Amino acid sequence: MSEKTTWPDLPLAAWSETCDTLQLWTQVVGKVRIALTPLVNHWWNATFFVTARGLVAPAMPYAGRTLDVIFDFVDHRLIIETSDGCAESFALAPMAVADFYAEFMQRLRRLGIDVHIWTMPSEIENALPFERDRVHAQYDPGYAQRFWQALVQADRVMKEFRARFIGKVSPVHFFWGSFDLAVTRFSGRTAQPPKGGGPNVAAWVIAESYSHECSSCGFWPGNGGYGRAAFFVYAYPEPKGYGDTRLATAEAFYDKALGQFILPYDAVQQSGDPDKLLLGFLQETYAAAAELAKWDRKALERQRK
Repeated sequence: MSEKTTWPDLPLAAWSETCDTLQLWTQVVGKVRIALTPLVNHWWNATFFVTARGLVAPAMPYAGRTLDVIFDFVDHRLIIETSDGCAESFALAPMAVADFYAEFMQRLRRLGIDVHIWTMPSEIENALPFERDRVHAQYDPGYAQRFWQALVQADRVMKEFRARFIGKVSPVHFFWGSFDLAVTRFSGRTAQPPKGGGPNVAAWVIAESYSHECSSCGFWPGNGGYGRAAFFVYAYPEPKGYGDTRLATAEAFYDKALGQFILPYDAVQQSGDPDKLLLGFLQETYAAAAELAKWDRKALERQRK
């Protein structure tokens, strides 16, 4: 397989209904993850991770056991496995969010896991509680698999970018609320948190997320404010002049409405050297934030020979 073909075509218009449904399914599992795990700074306990088969919510403790929940996009199954060797699974197929929620909670109970969650989706406008949502019921396995394959490639490159930083840095992880893969670097300084919250997100939740100065990058499949698949970078708090930075990455631009630099996924997917293009974009947008905000770059970055 060539380098180019490992980055799948991912036009949002072709799978937007599946994308919306899948986001809500991951929120059902994600809220269980929050209920079972202790809070880690910036909500890192809530996230999923990319695997060779899909996405996993790993090692959640319950009554002396642990459980993994896996979205398997190869065989298209939702799998629950526990540390005492038990397992439950069901097919990922077209079904209403209400039915997915009911099936998932029933499978947990079969495994002796009794957990209660707030069933209102987060970070989504005009959302319905999981148990009442029969609007979102689409699942195209081909595009779900393309989405995961795009995550595999983005995860791989973003991990290389992450490795260049020796200061405080998040894992490369998947946020089911905003439905994006992200990695965040920190200067080591605290920050005044943003005011207010978001759709079904309390202000204190946002304050936990942005308690420290950071530069963050990630990948949206298209549900973000840009409207199609893209890589994004932002700084918080944004230093003066950041949006005016002139980039060497010709395909990238600063979106004033979002307050983020955007590199369309299509530009990466169609590039002769996707890794080089993406790494260059991530590096120069981070460097602009770090320079303008006067980070101690020598202490925070791995010195490359």
